[in-house]
Amino acid sequence: MENIVDFIFEVGMLKKTPRTGFQFLGTGCESVAEHLLRTVFIGYALCKLEPGVDENRVIKMCLFHDLPEARTGDMNYVNKKYVTVHEGKAVEELTEGLFFGGEIKSAIDEFNEKDTRESMLAHDADQLALIYQLKELGDLGNKYSKEWIDFAVRRLYTDTAKGMAEEVLKTDSSQWWFKDKSDWWVNGNNGK
Repeated sequence: MENIVDFIFEVGMLKKTPRTGFQFLGTGCESVAEHLLRTVFIGYALCKLEPGVDENRVIKMCLFHDLPEARTGDMNYVNKKYVTVHEGKAVEELTEGLFFGGEIKSAIDEFNEKDTRESMLAHDADQLALIYQLKELGDLGNKYSKEWIDFAVRRLYTDTAKGMAEEVLKTDSSQWWFKDKSDWWVNGNNGK
């Protein structure tokens, strides 16, 4: 039980671990935990659009793929040019005392290898989470987000993810809550 409790405390570090690429973009901020939450939901949705995939595996990969960042921190593309991260060591050490550690390690390894349809969907969910975040920032005026989106779209594997990205790019990020332009926005009571 002690190892499980320690593991959950370690997972909590992801709430405090910032995604560091935003410092180069100039706007936006997000913790690794926030990124993982959206990635899991995107992975779930992609599974619903892709018949025959193992949804459980995709969701586990989405959930665990950045878990080592509780130990290593988030390394953006600029950092990775100069710093070598020993993710394998981090994964080994964070899973070694857990009776279910092999399951976590297996999911992370599969994600990193990108050899299965499920791992490609999980990878796409990871990139789509970034694309959604960048679209939101672009809608709020960040002039660099479009260029970043273009690179992220090029990293997508599946046609399903590419289709979702295409729809994201033509959708205003506030549409989901602001598409009803009724008198409710004046009166706050559905026009009554």
